[in-house]
Amino acid sequence: QVQLVESGGGLVQVGGSLRLSCAASGSIASFNAMGWYRQAPGKQRELVAVFTRGGSTDYAVSVKGRFTISRDNAKNTVYLQMNSLKPEDTAVYYCNADLFGVLGSRHNYWGQGTQVTVSS
Repeated sequence: QVQLVESGGGLVQVGGSLRLSCAASGSIASFNAMGWYRQAPGKQRELVAVFTRGGSTDYAVSVKGRFTISRDNAKNTVYLQMNSLKPEDTAVYYCNADLFGVLGSRHNYWGQGTQVTVSS
């Protein structure tokens, strides 16, 4: 089994910064994709930023230029640096991993979520 453990959420003022971390552990052979999604109250879960299998990144239009996704392959960890935060960034942020286990099967996992609240 695989676990995704997130950290780094919290309360921040408009214009502030936060850094989220997501560490994956367990029977992991390789990643297809790993990244961040968010869900605000009353809204659908949406992509924020993700690393794809080829190592490229994809960002939501709303966060481009403000958020940066990075990773530490040795630690199976991805980070989300969030700058210039806005009230509309308030949401529960979820880590997601699309990966192959050591037995060759493909799985998709979600973290437990971490709350980010941007106050004005």
